[in-house]
Amino acid sequence: MQTQNLASENNNTKTVFIKMAISAWDVYNARVNKLLETLSDEEFLAETAPGRNTGIYLLGHLIAVNDALFPILGFGERLYPELDKIFVSSPDKSGHEMPSINELKEYWSKVNAKLSNHIGQMREDDWFTRHNNVSEEDFLKEPHRNKLNIIINRTSHTSYHLGQLAYLSKK
Repeated sequence: MQTQNLASENNNTKTVFIKMAISAWDVYNARVNKLLETLSDEEFLAETAPGRNTGIYLLGHLIAVNDALFPILGFGERLYPELDKIFVSSPDKSGHEMPSINELKEYWSKVNAKLSNHIGQMREDDWFTRHNNVSEEDFLKEPHRNKLNIIINRTSHTSYHLGQLAYLSKK
């Protein structure tokens, strides 16, 4: 009986951790969505602080990073790999031609809708398997380098840049 209780408790703990992580992911993406609805094109083109990134660059960066989750989590190919050169490997104001604000908003929506679909189909135990950016050997030594940890990390990343984007709002 005690073994059954421990097994049940362990499954319940896993479920709670997964729900907490996915809930935070959903909350921060919803907050970005809300902010995207309120910012004008002028605000998107402004720097978050003097000498800092512009809103359009940060949005493109968030899209590129979330888009990279598809192969990392085993969900398939990226939708917009071309955004890496502009928004990940190059700094803002590097001279690269950027998609329009409306295009980026559409990309954000498509990437996150597709990610949400895949996330919703994940089995509980799959969240604790290795992600594709870690070798099997390293994963054996560091089992915390799993798919759920990637979602936690990317949620923190989104939260950080959301804080920067909030400075653009004149309201």
